[in-house]
Amino acid sequence: MAAVGKLSAAAAVMVVVAVVTVLADPDLLQDVCVADLASGVKLNGFSCKPTFNATDFFFDGLAKPGLTNNTMGSKVTPANVEKIPGLNTLGVSLSRIDYAPDGLNPPHTHPRATEIVFVLDGELDVGFITTANVLVSKTIKTGEIFVFPRGLVHFQKNNGKVPAAVIAAFNSQLPGTQSIAATLFAATPTVPDHVLTKAFQVGTKEIEKIKSRLAPK
Repeated sequence: MAAVGKLSAAAAVMVVVAVVTVLADPDLLQDVCVADLASGVKLNGFSCKPTFNATDFFFDGLAKPGLTNNTMGSKVTPANVEKIPGLNTLGVSLSRIDYAPDGLNPPHTHPRATEIVFVLDGELDVGFITTANVLVSKTIKTGEIFVFPRGLVHFQKNNGKVPAAVIAAFNSQLPGTQSIAATLFAATPTVPDHVLTKAFQVGTKEIEKIKSRLAPK
C-alpha cells in the first residue's frame, strides 16, 4: 500500500506540472500574429490577420502631449495592441502619461502587467501599496525610473508648478487598468450603497455624492 501511495503522489505531481505547462503562454509559432481587431473570434488575445503591412506596426500617438484639462489633470495615451495590431502576442506595450500642475493619475491597478515609468519632463510623487498595506513611495524627476509591480495599487502625482510627463512600459500587449474610485463608485450596474457605506464607514449621502461626481458624462 505504501508503494501505491508514493506512486499516486508522484502521479499527482506530474499532473500538476502538466497542467501548469499547458496553461503557460505558448511560444510563438510564427514571426508575427497581427491582431484582427474586427474579428468576432474570441481568444485569449486576438486572432491573426491573414495579411499585414508596416502600418500594423506603427503608431505616432505618443509624440505629442495629451490634453490634461480634466478633473484629474492627467491624460493617459496608450500604445497597446488596440492601437498597434502588430503587438499581438509580443507581450509589450507603452503609454504616455501627461500631468498638468497638481495633476493626478489616481490610484489604480494593472491586472495583467508590471509597469515601469521613465520621466520625460518634470517631477512626480509616485508610489504603490503592498498587500500588507505598506506604502512604497518616492519623488522622481526627469531621466529617472520607477517600477510598479503587477496588480498592486499605485499612483503618480505632479506636485510641481509646471507640466510633467512619463513614458510607461508594460510587459503585456494589453495590461488593463482598474481605477479604484471609478471601479467602486461608477460601475454598471452600481455597487450597492449598503456595501460601500459599510466598507468606507460613511453614510449614504456621502456615497451618493461621490457616485454623482464620478458618473460617466
